[in-house]
Amino acid sequence: MTRFPIAALGVSLAVLGVLAMGCGLARAQLALPGAVAPTAPGAPAEAPAARKAEKATANFASGAAEVVGRPLRLNGNAGQLLFAGGGKGLRIDKLSLPGEVISDPSRKCLIDIVGDAPIEAKSLGSPEGLARYEAEIPACLFSFELLDGAVLVPAQNTACVFQAADCQASPGGLWGPDGANLENDAKSIERQRARADAAAAGSLRTLQARLKGRPDADDVARDESDFPAKRDDVCRDYEKEAVHGYCASRMAQAHAARLKARIDALGRRPADQD
Repeated sequence: MTRFPIAALGVSLAVLGVLAMGCGLARAQLALPGAVAPTAPGAPAEAPAARKAEKATANFASGAAEVVGRPLRLNGNAGQLLFAGGGKGLRIDKLSLPGEVISDPSRKCLIDIVGDAPIEAKSLGSPEGLARYEAEIPACLFSFELLDGAVLVPAQNTACVFQAADCQASPGGLWGPDGANLENDAKSIERQRARADAAAAGSLRTLQARLKGRPDADDVARDESDFPAKRDDVCRDYEKEAVHGYCASRMAQAHAARLKARIDALGRRPADQD
């Protein structure tokens, strides 16, 4: 294993030395000194089943307490993401990003982000039903959404490049528990997914009824059609996903929460926009 201790002063990087050379995993440490980085009146009443589904969906908008202190791994098998704090004060205590060596993409590397203080994660509210945060470190700004015991990082348009470490990495994907340890939880995870799928289906029926004949009904239909492929893209590499289905269950929860947020947004529309 090759290790490159690296210091980051602001956003600049400097190679301090090489401890070992080899053909295996390249590991680099990036030090961050002091890093700080209701339905509208007059709207038609919904069927009891739809209201029940909407209420259940709301539970999938998870809070910070459900990820704090839980070591999370990208795709359930690589790197590490550890949070501290809670509420709007969410902080990243530890972040290790798995990637590939720039000069030799056949080799893997790992960037350790460390600092004198935890990395602050800025709250961006819940624009799509899920609590969203943004974290900034040198060479890598990324956002993430909170799920039940996991966080979802959108796919990055470009990789985070750490030139001094000859390593590039991307935090995009589902960060969750070690997939190798979830086999005994498969039945519980299956029930969680079934509940999320049922809530999403109820919310979808509500949306379709409310949007019937409107242009944005096509957007909902298109998003619904695209969801299975998006879920498969995120979950394809999750460790032992075929055994436990953890990633698919969390993607189902995210889908349900987003549909619920669309229903809530309809309720907040001014009358002249309906």
